[in-house]
Amino acid sequence: MYFDELALSDDVLDALWDMHFDVCTPVQEQTIPIILEGHDVISCAQTGTGKTAAYILPLLTNLAYDDHDPDKLNAIIMAPTRELAQQIDQQMEGFGYYVPFSSVAIYGGKDNGAWGTQVTGLQKGADIVIATPGRLLSQMNIYDVDFSGVKYFILDEADRMLDMGFYDDIMTIVRKLPKDRQTIMFSATMPEKIRRMARAIMHDPREVQIAISRPPETIKQMHLFVDENKKVEALLSTLNAQQALRKVIVFAGKKQRVKDLTRTLRSLSIDARAMHSDLEQNERDQVMLDFRNGKIAVLVATDVVARGIDVTDVPLVINYDVPHDPEDYVHRIGRTARAENKGEAMTLVSPDDKHYWTRIERFLSPTNGESATRSDKGYSGGSRHSSRNRGAHPHRSRGQGRGGHRRGPKPQS
Repeated sequence: MYFDELALSDDVLDALWDMHFDVCTPVQEQTIPIILEGHDVISCAQTGTGKTAAYILPLLTNLAYDDHDPDKLNAIIMAPTRELAQQIDQQMEGFGYYVPFSSVAIYGGKDNGAWGTQVTGLQKGADIVIATPGRLLSQMNIYDVDFSGVKYFILDEADRMLDMGFYDDIMTIVRKLPKDRQTIMFSATMPEKIRRMARAIMHDPREVQIAISRPPETIKQMHLFVDENKKVEALLSTLNAQQALRKVIVFAGKKQRVKDLTRTLRSLSIDARAMHSDLEQNERDQVMLDFRNGKIAVLVATDVVARGIDVTDVPLVINYDVPHDPEDYVHRIGRTARAENKGEAMTLVSPDDKHYWTRIERFLSPTNGESATRSDKGYSGGSRHSSRNRGAHPHRSRGQGRGGHRRGPKPQS
């Protein structure tokens, strides 16, 4: 399906056209119409499927046509980490380029200027607030935040937020919101704890499920059984097999392991940098900027990078340590094969990790028990829809927008 076949506003379609977005992903095709109709929605979709656009596009359209108070907060988007909140904020800027709505991102860090911007956005009534639960709750505890105008409440990666212990924070925020609102929840998995929360905060939600927690077929998954004391050697062998060593992510289980491994790689003249929770926010931002720009060959990271970081051209992900949770495995390797690219994922399995690896293989092949990865190959073809240039401006030619809300002059950058 094409975006111009959906009842999105002309301003939103203009932005999509400028960004060369033409064809919907499955989660967008199935979720956007339901959100536009005003229903509560639970959408279960893996990372990298375009879920952020699946709620931002209808949100901007609904704000364009609904009756809301422009001087109050109108929508809250919750995210588990500052990295995901930043990513959502960046996509909001792109998709909302032509719309007259303001947004503010609220997340942790030691930037005093950012705190002031966040306070101003909340106090003056930004149309859309993008926030991590803990940071928003901190603002609420200090300042009198008016939530009476909130009509849309969106939770992204809801399962991750509950895993991180944010259930009580979320429920405290929910109790401050109007009961008459649209609640939208996106989750990579649908465990019972998610369903319990849905029953508590949603009204008769529609459910959409897209490829629940399975890695994209465009990822070539590989594994290697190796003794613990041979892991560095196996890692170097995998890195040396790359034609051009750039934008590789190596995941380790603990931050001390990340630090030690980074030092080892750098001592071998490999351009490696570490990403873990001990870094200050400005340090993390700089590392990610350098990684995106190709200035860092190897990023060694804890699971802080497994979700919410969108770098489209990562060719290889290496699990130096096997994750204990199968769903974390899916999110880790989901850092490659993004934006219609193909990618590879290698997992180093030590004897102590075999139990966790067996759980992952069972999780990936629940019907027949066969291995979902192979030590040399095991990648099957197939990809999601690719965008096509259809010639004329889509919504000019097809006229599927919801009315005469026209954009003004293009803002100056």
